[in-house]
Amino acid sequence: MRRKIPSTAALLAFEAAARQQSFTRAAEELALTQSAVCRQIAALETFLGCELFRRTQRGVKLTEAGLAYSRKVTAQLDGLERDCLAMRRPQGMVSLELAVVPTFATQWLLPRLTDFGLRYPQTSLNLTTRTRPFLFAATDFDAAIYSGDGDWPGTQAHFLLHEALLPVASPALLAGLSAPINAAQLARLPLLQQSTRPHAWRQWFAAQGVNVAQDLHGPRLELFSMLAQAACHGLGAALIPPLLIQQELADGRLQILMDAPLTDENRAYYLIIPERKAQVAALCALRDWLVGQARERA
Repeated sequence: MRRKIPSTAALLAFEAAARQQSFTRAAEELALTQSAVCRQIAALETFLGCELFRRTQRGVKLTEAGLAYSRKVTAQLDGLERDCLAMRRPQGMVSLELAVVPTFATQWLLPRLTDFGLRYPQTSLNLTTRTRPFLFAATDFDAAIYSGDGDWPGTQAHFLLHEALLPVASPALLAGLSAPINAAQLARLPLLQQSTRPHAWRQWFAAQGVNVAQDLHGPRLELFSMLAQAACHGLGAALIPPLLIQQELADGRLQILMDAPLTDENRAYYLIIPERKAQVAALCALRDWLVGQARERA
């Protein structure tokens, strides 16, 4: 059955004209005449049954429908371009699409990827952030690095590192508090909350035997990197795994308030591989390398 889509030439002409806000500049970019671009866009408008541009004395301007359609067309063309470039990779090269939790990727994974590149020069890793589980069948991801309990249906979970949260804050926030800081003193500080771990402070204070009425109150931030920056700027105390803030601890922007980690047996960092891809050689190499890195440099 023939697909109900316009020609690629019409979509390319529309995308260029929408981006340039000019038929003339779009024609120059595409090495076409202006009349050819006009014909392509007129054919596209006829196909869609709506007006994409308003003609004005100063040129053309996208309509609301045109603006919405341009966003979708641009995203689809970008994806098609990426797919084509991936297919054109040198013979023997393998490209893996990896979903990653953002802060772990930037603070722990990226500094180690030089070693991976030296060991496996024929494999390239493309990283895209995801903070929550998803359906592999609905994406192009080959694997994911995930923070959770490892229970992801239809996949194999390979343990990397436990997540131990420690209370940290900027030294400036601690002015006036006597050392060593205890849980009761810490409870008087502003508390930064993480939206994906909304009860972390309550669990931490409970482990210290302290009941804090305001333990769920405070600014909510999604990522550990956001918590770290907020804490560095003195906005409050935060619960963050030390392995994700090594630089901030080393240069004194943050300090550990109490050596009392909050650990959760149901939360750790895992490499998640769909069962249907469990025997893919490049993924097996990535798995072995990641597990080895976690054991050696946790």
